[in-house]
Amino acid sequence: MLIVKSNQAKFEYDIHSLIKAFYPEQEVKILTPMSVIKDKSILSEPVAMQLNFGEKEVVFAVYLNDDHTYIWNIGEEDKADYKNVFKRFLYTSLREETGVSLPWGNLTGIRPTKIAMTMMEQGKSDDEITAFLQNDHLVSREKAALSIEIAAREKRILNTLHYENGYSLYIGIPFCPTTCLYCSFTSFPISVWKKQVAEYLSALEKEIDYVAETYHDKVLDTIYIGGGTPTSLSAEELERLLDKIKSSFNLSALQEFTVEAGRADSITEEKLKVLYNYGVTRISVNPQTMKQETLQLIGRQHTVEQVIDAFHTARGVGFDNINMDIILGLPDENEEDVRNTIRAIEELAPDSLTVHSLAIKRAAAMQSWVSEHGLGGLHNTEEMMDIARDGAMRMGMMPYYLYRQKNMAGNFENVGYAKDGKYGIYNILIMEEVQTIVALGAGTITKRVYGDGRIERCDTVKDVALYIEQIEEMIERKRVLLGD
Repeated sequence: MLIVKSNQAKFEYDIHSLIKAFYPEQEVKILTPMSVIKDKSILSEPVAMQLNFGEKEVVFAVYLNDDHTYIWNIGEEDKADYKNVFKRFLYTSLREETGVSLPWGNLTGIRPTKIAMTMMEQGKSDDEITAFLQNDHLVSREKAALSIEIAAREKRILNTLHYENGYSLYIGIPFCPTTCLYCSFTSFPISVWKKQVAEYLSALEKEIDYVAETYHDKVLDTIYIGGGTPTSLSAEELERLLDKIKSSFNLSALQEFTVEAGRADSITEEKLKVLYNYGVTRISVNPQTMKQETLQLIGRQHTVEQVIDAFHTARGVGFDNINMDIILGLPDENEEDVRNTIRAIEELAPDSLTVHSLAIKRAAAMQSWVSEHGLGGLHNTEEMMDIARDGAMRMGMMPYYLYRQKNMAGNFENVGYAKDGKYGIYNILIMEEVQTIVALGAGTITKRVYGDGRIERCDTVKDVALYIEQIEEMIERKRVLLGD
C-alpha cells in the first residue's frame, strides 16, 4: 500500500488519480486531517509521500529509497488557477521521480475533449488549443491533436440537435446472460430474474408514461436502450417495450435509435427482426476480443463463431449501422492477440468500432482476479492502441468521441471510430453533456441541462426489486427535476 499524507483536505480525487496512474500496481491511500480511518493498521504503514499546502509554497516529498523533496513556490499569477497549477506541479514531480510520462499529462477528468470543444467555441485556433493542452496540462502532442480532431467532428454532428427544446432518452435493461469479469454496470443474471421481467417492464412503462406526458412538447432526438444486455429479453418482451415506446412518443424527428444487442449468446434472428421492424437504426454486436480463451476467462459464454454468426444475421435482417466493441488490456492478451482481433473484425466490416482500454473498477469481479494474479497479466500499450486505430482507419472510420476512466490500463482512453454518417450521436451527448438525457430503469441517472449550462441529476435505485417496488418514488424524483 502506498500511503500519502496531506496537511490539508484538498484535491484528494485528483491526487489519488495522478499517483495511481504513476503507480498502477499500488493500492493508494490518501490521508488528510479530515480522514476517517477505519482500518487502524494503515497507521503502521510507512508514509511514501507527504504533501504540504502552505500560504507561499507547496512542498512535495517522496520517501522511497532516498529522500526527494520537490518545492513549488506559488506566484501571484498562479492563485487564480491554483488547482491546475498544483496538479501540474504534482505531475512533474512524479514524472521526475519515476521517469514516466503519461499520454494525458495531469488531466484526471473523463472528458478531455470538453476542453478543446470549449476553446473552439471561444474562437481559439487549433494551435492555441494545442499549446494550452501541452503547456498547461502536459498532454502529449498526439493526444492533443486527437482531442481537437474529435471535438471538431463532435461539434459538426451536434449542430443538428435540438438543444433548447429537445432531449434524448436512455432506457436501461439491467439483465445479462452472465456478468463479465470487468463489468461494474448494474446487471442481474436473466436466468434468475426471468419471472420478474414482466414486472420490470410494467414499472418502465409507468416511467415512459410520465416522460411522454411531461415532455410532449419537446423534440426527441435520440433513444438508446442499454444495460446490461437488452437482448437478454425475449423477442416478445422486446416487442412489448418497443411497442410502448412507439405508441407513447412522437418519433418523427428521431435521428438515432440504438439498442445494445451486445452479447452474441443473447442474439437471435427473431429478436433482430423485432428491433428492425420497430425502427431501431443502430445496434451493437460486441465481441470485446476475438480470442476464445479470453472470452472464457472474462465470463462471456459464447464463441468467436457465434459473434461472427450474430453479425452476419444482423446484416441479413437489414441493419446497416452495426457497432462492435473491443477491450484492450484484457488478461494475458498481447499485441498479436489484438492484431488477430482486428483482422477478424475487418473481415466483418462493421460501421463503427469502439476501442476501450480496460478499466479496473472497484465494483467489478476483475478486482478479485487482480488480487489473485496481480497486474502483470494486464497491459495495454501504445502499439495496441495503434493497431486498433490503424484497423479502424483501414475500414474507413474516423474517431468521433472519446472518454477516459480511472485506473485505465496504460493510462490511455476509450475512442469511438465510425464511418461517415454512422456516428453514435448518443455517445457524444453522454460525454459532452449539452442536452438533457432522461434515463429510465434501475441504476440509471437522468441529467437535466439548463440553458446556462448548469446540470442537475437524479438517479434511480440499482436493485431491480426495489426499483419495481419504489417506482412511484422514482417518478417523483424525475418530477422534481424535470418539472418547471
